[in-house]
Amino acid sequence: MRLQEYTANGTPASPAMSDLRSDSADAGCEWLSLEHLAHGSERVGGMVVRSAQVRKVLKTISRLSPYKATVLIHGESGTGKELVARALHTLGSAPGGPFVTFNCSNLVESLAESQLFGHVRGAFTDAREDSLGYFRSANGGTLFLDEIGELPLRLQPKLLRAVETHEIQPVGSSRSYSVDIRLVAATNRDLRAMVKAGQFRDDLYYRLNAAAILVPPLRERREAIPAFIAHFIEHFNRLFGKDIKLVSRAALDALCANQWHGNVRELGHAIESAVLMTETDRIDLDDLPFSHADSTPEAVGIPGDAIAPNSDLDLADGADAAAKEWPYSLDAVIREASKLALIRALQATEGNCHRAAELLGVSRYTVYRMLNRFGLAEGRTYRTFRKPTARRA
Repeated sequence: MRLQEYTANGTPASPAMSDLRSDSADAGCEWLSLEHLAHGSERVGGMVVRSAQVRKVLKTISRLSPYKATVLIHGESGTGKELVARALHTLGSAPGGPFVTFNCSNLVESLAESQLFGHVRGAFTDAREDSLGYFRSANGGTLFLDEIGELPLRLQPKLLRAVETHEIQPVGSSRSYSVDIRLVAATNRDLRAMVKAGQFRDDLYYRLNAAAILVPPLRERREAIPAFIAHFIEHFNRLFGKDIKLVSRAALDALCANQWHGNVRELGHAIESAVLMTETDRIDLDDLPFSHADSTPEAVGIPGDAIAPNSDLDLADGADAAAKEWPYSLDAVIREASKLALIRALQATEGNCHRAAELLGVSRYTVYRMLNRFGLAEGRTYRTFRKPTARRA
């Protein structure tokens, strides 16, 4: 049995991956060593490099790393954008400096400016001592702002000024401080579309996007999956004190054929599960957290009773319905579900955005963005969710 090569959509291709072909002494072996899986790959700045696409990314990193230019990293969730940022830092002119990372979706709206730029004692309630903020904490190194698309609009002009002048002003202070940092931002959103929708400042977008790196999804670099498998097994061997040495070809074929919508992060979780589940020094198909059927690009049937009773989907034709052209994109379904959840939360709270945010488990700022995105903020139509109040005589 030979390891199959897979195309971008997960269908088997021929011939077998040349770098993973067994030599004559190993031709009949159904088990592959970690060294065999990692053959042809290298690790640079924490990155596993094997595919042509990632070698191109590495080449871009090597060109940008000597300079403290602002870099914007594009890519789907789980593709390894933070690793690219760390590689820029490690290969840069100040690898000994701090590498400070912050996820913009974790910004607390009332404290966002303080979180980024710091504050002085007494600047606001509970400001009992000075705070450096993330910019000054990263001085002499790299500041990585993940999910930059979640940055509140009101903070974007201040971020633009900090990027252009390399100066920040803490909350409550009249003094400005110079910062010597490399700013690296990352996003899994389409910032250009956000600019057109008025959700992201165009001047900040162009400033961040002057030097851009696109990290391809795992489905477009399947030839790197064996090397990732070896990397994760070695990592979890050390973490859990195990000694996994071999992977079956059947397990490898299943892992290479899986769609990996969560990209490298999802693959890492799958390998972690397999390392924990196996009771031997090897990983076989049964140790994987999904069946072999799940990993193939075949259509998967869904039982009729798994669909909500009020669903608009027509399952009357049974198996023939699966052959019909699917009229909904995943993004559209998620968007409609999010809009419905927002409307119901506003109805339940009579238009109180703060309480609606609590019900939804998101920040109030996220509720405001959703109102704008779904056109509910136009003319403050969300006010109509409140019960009418009696007028005074």
